[in-house]
Order: sequence, then structure tokens, then C-alpha cells
Amino acid sequence: MVLDTQAIGRVFEPHTYAVGREKIREYARAVGETNPLHLDLEAARAAGHEDLVAPPMFAVVYCASAIGEALTDPAVGIDFEMLVHGGQEFEWGPLVLAGEDISTQVTVSAIHERVGMGFYVFGTRSTNRRGELVSSGTWTHIVRPRA
Repeated sequence: MVLDTQAIGRVFEPHTYAVGREKIREYARAVGETNPLHLDLEAARAAGHEDLVAPPMFAVVYCASAIGEALTDPAVGIDFEMLVHGGQEFEWGPLVLAGEDISTQVTVSAIHERVGMGFYVFGTRSTNRRGELVSSGTWTHIVRPRA
């Protein structure tokens, strides 16, 4: 497998996601989250938050359009018919609340071949409007060779 590594280090323009109260609830229900901080506005406020609190893995929602642009960029060169999910790792900062705008920027961290497969690693940095880093992520995608 011959990989084009010229995209390594490329930084994509940030994407902004407006975190909505109902999106937090929908996500929480979809993943079986029962913590009232994610579902009940009164419970969130009683706990000292201004609005509903997004579950930590809601990061995949506010990062989606940014990581999607990077994955589909022809210069990165991913063969989608052979793509499998390799993994995700996150580190979190301040809580994300409904009503916030989260800006995510993606960097192509690595492109390399291992055991005959292509490994594409992307880094994300997501910040709130106060400039606080709410999450950083490492997204690994594997491209299997064509038979």
C-alpha cells in the first residue's frame, strides 16, 4: 500500500456547532444516559449549571462536521470503501452546556502504513466562545488494502 503523506500537518478551518438543549437530550437518550443533568433543566440548574450539561462523548456531535471535512478531503486520500474505525481518545476540559458555541479545528496528525494497512490519525481541538479547550481528541481511521 502506497500512501500519500503530504497532508500530514494540514490544519483545516474551524467549524462551529451551536449546542442545543434538545440535541443534548436526544443524544443522552440515544446512548442510554439517565443522569438528570443531561435531561432535566431544573436538575441542571439546581446543581449550579446555567443549562443542560452535555455528556462527555457529545464531543462526537460537535466535532462531526469538522472531522467529516478532513476525512473526505481528496488531498488526504482515504479510500472510503475500505475504511474501518480504529479508535477515538478524548481529553476534556470545562463542561459543555446548552446554548454554547463550540469551535472545532482538525489537524492531520499522521498518515502511515502498518501491517499492510493505512492509518490516518486526526487531532481535534474544540473550544468554547471564551477560548477554553473543552475537548481534544485523537481519531484513528484504518484503511484496509484492496484484495
